[in-house]
Amino acid sequence: MSELITAELVDLDLSATTKDAAARSLAERMVGAQRVTDLDGFLADVAAREAQMPTGLDGGIGIPHCRSEHVSAPTLAFGRSARGIDFGAADGPADLIFLIAAPAGADDDHLTILSGLARRLMDPEFTAALRAGDDPAAVAALIRGEEPAPEPEATTPIAAAEEAAPAEGDAPFRIVAVTSCPTGIAHTYMAAESLTAAGLAEGVEVTVETQGSAGFSKLDPAVIAAADAVIWAHDVEVREKTRFRGKPLVDVGVKAGINRPAELIAEARRKAERGEIAAVPQGGDGPADGADGADGADGGSGADSAHFGVRLRTYLMSGVSYMVPFVAAGGLLIALSFAIGGYEIADAKSVADHFVWGQADSWAALLNQIGSAAFGFLVPVLAGYIAYGMADRPALVPGFVGGAIALTVDAGFLGGLVAGLLAGAVVMAIQRVPVHATLRGIMPVLVIPLIASAVVGFLMFIVVGKPIAALQSALTDWLNGLSGSNAVILGVVLGLMMCFDMGGPLNKVAYAFAVGGLADPTDGSLKVMAAVMAAGMVPPLAMALATTVRKKLFTKTERENGRAAWVLGASFITEGAIPFAAADPLRVIPSVMAGGAVTGALSMAFGCTLRAPHGGIFVVPLIGEPFLYLLAIAAGTLVATALVVLLKGARRTVPVPADEAGATASDARVGATA
Repeated sequence: MSELITAELVDLDLSATTKDAAARSLAERMVGAQRVTDLDGFLADVAAREAQMPTGLDGGIGIPHCRSEHVSAPTLAFGRSARGIDFGAADGPADLIFLIAAPAGADDDHLTILSGLARRLMDPEFTAALRAGDDPAAVAALIRGEEPAPEPEATTPIAAAEEAAPAEGDAPFRIVAVTSCPTGIAHTYMAAESLTAAGLAEGVEVTVETQGSAGFSKLDPAVIAAADAVIWAHDVEVREKTRFRGKPLVDVGVKAGINRPAELIAEARRKAERGEIAAVPQGGDGPADGADGADGADGGSGADSAHFGVRLRTYLMSGVSYMVPFVAAGGLLIALSFAIGGYEIADAKSVADHFVWGQADSWAALLNQIGSAAFGFLVPVLAGYIAYGMADRPALVPGFVGGAIALTVDAGFLGGLVAGLLAGAVVMAIQRVPVHATLRGIMPVLVIPLIASAVVGFLMFIVVGKPIAALQSALTDWLNGLSGSNAVILGVVLGLMMCFDMGGPLNKVAYAFAVGGLADPTDGSLKVMAAVMAAGMVPPLAMALATTVRKKLFTKTERENGRAAWVLGASFITEGAIPFAAADPLRVIPSVMAGGAVTGALSMAFGCTLRAPHGGIFVVPLIGEPFLYLLAIAAGTLVATALVVLLKGARRTVPVPADEAGATASDARVGATA
């Protein structure tokens, strides 16, 4: 812990009044300590994490945190605010603020230390000592664990709760729990500590598996088998879900595990008493829509409350998220090969037999064939991980097999979608069949993959493959035949989808539709890819331009984020506009959607094409009609900029520039709600 926090990273008189200003103030200390290399880039990552879910906790604690490529070493900064700062906690402002910065590839040892701090924050004696400390060095030492908190006889909630534990000989109610959060640094371990302490206070035996960044140690199968109920407090997908089948399940967001552990335990007991067994879903990326991932109203069990549309979207997004790296690597290699050797390089002979070191065409052919090999995995990976999202690891084999068959029968991208869903459904059905205990060990590694692969193969080859191939061919012909108003309308729709949630589900659906066409490129699919990337560049570029031409409408932090947004937008990183949308969604989102619609429509109308799945302005040489393409992006950016300036200028009040370092409290609350 000694290298994570020092006296220079402690501010006992934090003057900031907003969470953005607090993050900036503490981040500046990290820059001064040479722990953060790019202040604006790091703050953009912090804001993006904050937009996912507020980081305020009950008890006056704020823990903004993120992983960032701009962090050179795992670092912790601490600030104490006399006025309190709104971090979105239900019980009010936070006076203890910890800014946790982890490198993109932080090692497990450092993250384990950070998780230990997260657990200590659940100790009231520790937080009381932080509030009473008057020397930065002493407070840093306290956080490092070198100085004990006052009254050490009750050092943790667990220690205090042990007094209420049942006497030996009683048969306690047993619960197994899983906690996880998107970053895996703080909330994961705080929820584990909170549930364990509440269990001791209630006379319940709670055993927690933390699926965070500091490691993933699976619960003993015997402990799971002996449990009376299961609690999942998570914001990302629970790994190996099928271990918990046949148990009553409470499925909520991770902050509910921190703030309402006793209620969750009581709900688990009620479900067990009512005999609600086998409630574990076969897949999903976290709590269903309606679960209290942000610690709002209790959405109940994600297993019970998630409707089919939500689950289907989750399954598809699971496949797309694993497919995108193959698309990016393969597509950019192919695009680079075209830049070196021209489009005819796709017909070159195999470089395994015809490679000349000194010829540019040989290198272009090499890049093209490596990229094509990566692209060959696109549909099988999509299908395999859709199935994985539905039914976990046993579904991988039938999913990949179904995806490969989709390519064999020319069913393409649509065939991969169907194959993944079929594989997941078949495995889920097999998993529901009761088997003798002696067979359970070989079911997931032998029996399920064998039977499911045979069934999915039969369905794809004999039943659904050819009809899907015909549909895929019809879709390809339709795209190739798009012209005039039809192409423009499609461009408008794709532009709206790309800009609505800026990296969210709708954005990903539009992007997946575009890159799916690159697996077997046609003139129509290349136009779609061009329109999608152009529209996705508009939101950050528009916000960058708006903060440049009308600085007074934006806070100092927003203006600095605007400078970073130039690069993000030019690189086709739509998420660069998220901090602006989170702070003022009602003005920013409609504005950038309008700009994206204009850009998408113009790109389609101009007949622009794109063979690369990513790259922004850096792949302009590979774009058909490049000057018209840039014109479409410029037009959409100007429309979005004009609208956001107009809407912000029409407000009766503007952000108070008292410290010009953050959004107003009301904007912060809007951002937290959004």
